[in-house]
Amino acid sequence: MPKINVYLPDELAEAVKQAGVPVSAICQRALEQAVRRVTAIREMALVPQDLDEPTGALAHLTPRTRVVVVKLAQEAARADGATSVGTEHLLAGMLSEGANLALHVLRAMDVDPEQAGRDLSRHRPAQEPEGATDGDAPLALSTEAANALELTVTEATSLGHNYVGCEHLLLGLVAEPDGIAGQVLRGLGAEPRLTRRAVVAALAGHVHLRAQAQQDTLAAQGGASAQGEAGAAVQARLAAAIRQELQPFVQRLERLEERLGPDT
Repeated sequence: MPKINVYLPDELAEAVKQAGVPVSAICQRALEQAVRRVTAIREMALVPQDLDEPTGALAHLTPRTRVVVVKLAQEAARADGATSVGTEHLLAGMLSEGANLALHVLRAMDVDPEQAGRDLSRHRPAQEPEGATDGDAPLALSTEAANALELTVTEATSLGHNYVGCEHLLLGLVAEPDGIAGQVLRGLGAEPRLTRRAVVAALAGHVHLRAQAQQDTLAAQGGASAQGEAGAAVQARLAAAIRQELQPFVQRLERLEERLGPDT
């Protein structure tokens, strides 16, 4: 039987030894499930989908996430003349959608989505290559994009959610090690651990602010300007809630950097 090495952080490895869990059996089961999910994700991308009546794996995606994965990422890949949808196209789709929770999370982490778009554009063709077409057939997912979507589903499941949102897609892109999207996001400071904590804080703040947002909207029905001010106020409160939740973690990082010194 072939052997695959699995590398674990020191603390987790020690905990596994102390608990005496059956590592081989658990890893086999987890890998079987991952293979099935990745296969389903790749097949999903090759089948034309109805955004209003999704089927299969797409049924668990929120409407915004379906638009990003099925429509905007495909459009970004075709604009590049690419033969497959890469992580860079998933990120481009998420940025161009413009109103998803992942973008609020990035801003709360002091990562400017517009800067992410500019950095991303450096890795993409400046114009459509000759011979590229705008065919209707869906493009396949690259290996990195399929793995990022698998990580996206895993993140949603680990958080106990029965849906997949753009915030989970952000976590999947950040965690995927080889794709362009992860390189761009991590280069701007969106490290996996910090991003996960920001997403958790954002979701908690979003639930808390939803009722207040509804009150603000009702109060603002007297005019479009007032509605815009109410929406901006809700976004500002959400960003403040995320930053407050992240502050202890950021302070610990700063103390660690001080101990390591400037030459580390």
